Amino acid sequence: MNFKNVFRWHLPFLLLLGVFSVRAAAADTLLILGDSLSAGYRIPLENAWPSLLADKWQASPGAPKVVNASISGDTATQGLARLPALLKKHQPRWVLIELGANDGLRGFAPQDIQQTLSKIITLVKQADAQPLLMQIRLPPNYGRRYGDAFYAIYPALAAQYKVPLLPFFMEQVAIKPQWMQEDGLHPNRDAQPFIAGWMAERLNPLVNHAS
Repeated sequence: MNFKNVFRWHLPFLLLLGVFSVRAAAADTLLILGDSLSAGYRIPLENAWPSLLADKWQASPGAPKVVNASISGDTATQGLARLPALLKKHQPRWVLIELGANDGLRGFAPQDIQQTLSKIITLVKQADAQPLLMQIRLPPNYGRRYGDAFYAIYPALAAQYKVPLLPFFMEQVAIKPQWMQEDGLHPNRDAQPFIAGWMAERLNPLVNHAS
């Protein structure tokens, strides 16, 4: 028997099998593309809510792998710039988009923020991943007119692209001073277990790893 011929005949099949194996391994990845609210601002990374969510899901067979690609201070534009490399590296099945807060805090035009988030959603879809969009709300001191225009970005995008819109976890956290850092903008370490559990409840029906 000519083993070289056998290997040559089976090589395409083996390569194809390898591709499917990689895709299968990557199919259960949830990529979190966020800013300081998900990056664990001024707290150890292992204590940030995405890490606690990963720990919670680790005990569940077949649960998704969590990749936290959040960076403190990131705007939507910065998240968009990083996204192609992240999609290529992690090949996620789902991408949770938690961006826009820093754009709003800097007073960027709502239409520009919406356009950038639209590009993020489009890139995620083009990568055959499911976008999951998180609603963001600005503190009330930014004015009602701007705050309402900013808030409206997220349901509009969710309706346009038919993607799930998750509620903003900070609305549950900011009302408890004991869960907030001194800057009044970021959750502290004590709030992270609550956020992880709260997010797990809302993500579990969306991240259906059985399908």
